[in-house]
Amino acid sequence: MKVLYYDCFCGISGDMNLGALLDLGVDKDYLLQELGKLPVDSEYEMKINKAVKMGITGTKVDVILKHPDHDQHSHSDMPHSHDDHSHDGHSHTNEEVHVHQHSDGAHEHQHRNLQDIERIINGSGLNDQVKKLSLDMFERIARAEAKIHGKSLEEVHFHEVGAIDSIVDMVGAAIAIDYLKVERIMASPVQVGGGFVKCAHGLFPVPAPATMEILKDIPIKSGLVPFETTTPTGAAILAANVEKFSDKMEFSVERIGYGIGNRDLEVPNVLRVYLGTAADGLDEIDEQYILETNIDDMNPELYSYIEERLFEKGALDVFRTPIIMKKARSAIKLSILVNKKQAGAVQGVIFRETTSIGMRKFRVEKIMLQREFLALPTEYGEIKVKISYYEGKPVKYKAEYEDCRNAAVKNQVPIVTVYRTVDQEMEKRTRSEK
Repeated sequence: MKVLYYDCFCGISGDMNLGALLDLGVDKDYLLQELGKLPVDSEYEMKINKAVKMGITGTKVDVILKHPDHDQHSHSDMPHSHDDHSHDGHSHTNEEVHVHQHSDGAHEHQHRNLQDIERIINGSGLNDQVKKLSLDMFERIARAEAKIHGKSLEEVHFHEVGAIDSIVDMVGAAIAIDYLKVERIMASPVQVGGGFVKCAHGLFPVPAPATMEILKDIPIKSGLVPFETTTPTGAAILAANVEKFSDKMEFSVERIGYGIGNRDLEVPNVLRVYLGTAADGLDEIDEQYILETNIDDMNPELYSYIEERLFEKGALDVFRTPIIMKKARSAIKLSILVNKKQAGAVQGVIFRETTSIGMRKFRVEKIMLQREFLALPTEYGEIKVKISYYEGKPVKYKAEYEDCRNAAVKNQVPIVTVYRTVDQEMEKRTRSEK
């Protein structure tokens, strides 16, 4: 099993994460090409360089923002909501539009809210998995800010500088993670630092309230240095992606990457990541939940929409079972398989979008075969194939539907022809390995 592990001994920020994953082996040109699919590429430049921090060589990423009323400045490691924190001397107040006076008149800084960012990401040419993961991270930050400041999600606005930083950081993280094709992401407990951070409202304790809200239920460490070492962006990247937080690294390390931070501290201000393979052993056992509710009074047309919403919020599987309730009423039992992290968001969809007023929740153990993804070249293009292993040997494979569908549409052939071609190529591959 391919494993990505975050060693957050000095915290994590958005730019450190990008630097670390590039240092680990994510192709720089691929990252830039995919980021270029967003309609904001004219608003920033990305600089990627090798750098050294206290003798450790790694990769440093700087996002240079293009603003006519500012000298170009590097990205501040932090998303700025309309009343978020200040960094590197650049702060924002809680006004919706900032007006800066210049010799040639005033220049307005517009804000983007969560819906604006959703339109930017969903309207891009990025693949569905990258879009879903990017929006998950953004929503975690928006929800944290909304709760801390007593506002609705619609009222949380990202200043244009912060929004560009956040889009690059979080969409870039999603692109890099998708590129690595890992099957499990793990992390150490997260160092958050100490002291106070200057915000629009004054001095906030570290970790800042938004960061702490995102890191709920995640093990943290504090006090290593009297500075903020984990930002809301870094916290959201971990919260949305990491399956398990543990100091134990039960896998063989194949590659190591370092993302270089901006501060000079008493310890190396770097993020270390590992790419490795889990040791052979028992099949993976993952603790998950089944959420279940019986519905007998809802328009059946709504189920398709609700299933889409459930998957958007992290449901692993959704299925319906026809049942007969009391008084011989026909009904549907709606069942959702979900892991612990997404259970709350999925529960919200059930209560907001269906007629249900209650549900059952019970814990299950899901036993899974070890698996890996193969990018299989075919005459119709590259098709992703998931290969499953039992006791270390391949026992089955499955071509990804979306890849087959896209190949069929692009090449104007029946989708069964694409599947048949995958089977033929896999048979050739199997024979050549014997």
